[in-house]
Amino acid sequence: MSGASRLLTETRKTPEGRRFALVSLNRPRALNALNRRIVEDLDAAFAGFAEDAGILGVVLTGVGGRAFAAGADIGELQSLTPETAFATARRGQEVMRRIEGTGKPVIAAISGYALGGGLELALACHLRVAVPNARLGLPEVHLGVIPGYGGTQRLPRLVGRGLALRMILTGDMVTSAAALAAGLVDAMADDAVEGAVALLDRVLRNGPLAVRNAILAVDAGMSGLEDGLLTEASLFAALAGTSDMREGMGAFLAKRPPRFRGA
Repeated sequence: MSGASRLLTETRKTPEGRRFALVSLNRPRALNALNRRIVEDLDAAFAGFAEDAGILGVVLTGVGGRAFAAGADIGELQSLTPETAFATARRGQEVMRRIEGTGKPVIAAISGYALGGGLELALACHLRVAVPNARLGLPEVHLGVIPGYGGTQRLPRLVGRGLALRMILTGDMVTSAAALAAGLVDAMADDAVEGAVALLDRVLRNGPLAVRNAILAVDAGMSGLEDGLLTEASLFAALAGTSDMREGMGAFLAKRPPRFRGA
């Protein structure tokens, strides 16, 4: 196993002998929350996978078993201004697009929580496998902001406008079973990584050029995504200038209920 301590990468083989990269977010004490450094590490890692002909696919997971990734780093987000918030959202969106556009199947193996930026990271993967007790959600409204790494765009494309709005507007988590029924999760397994590897093996039995072009064709058909991402980043940035955002994140860090004022 190699890589910076924030992100562990390992080359493995599927049961049928196909090489893939296992990538593990390695901030278990922070429930693998996405900070700026780990986002940059993901960008560099997936740029490498795109160029490595020996890597046929990627399984992405989190260390520790308690969380795939439980959101973004609130301590970092709390200090954002509208200008830095826009730049942060756009950079995060770029990295999610990097993962989505790797040209090889990427499967999220979800154990525990996949929340906020963590769920947005899973949404940027092509497929998702979760353990039965996983919980998924976009709770950003509890902090006075909205998803900023593509969640407002990818979730409705995946599960439909109604469920996406319910999840985003309430911030409620959904169970693995509900996520599976809605198409948010593609399979459940007692061991998320083993389940993801088995699913990846099924994908990699097929023609590699066909798999690559199928991903490109589906991505091309998601019309309006870039405009939607720009709008999301702009609205995320606008919220970073509000007292509600400061109250929401301050309350989270202080472990108390927020007192929003609508300003």
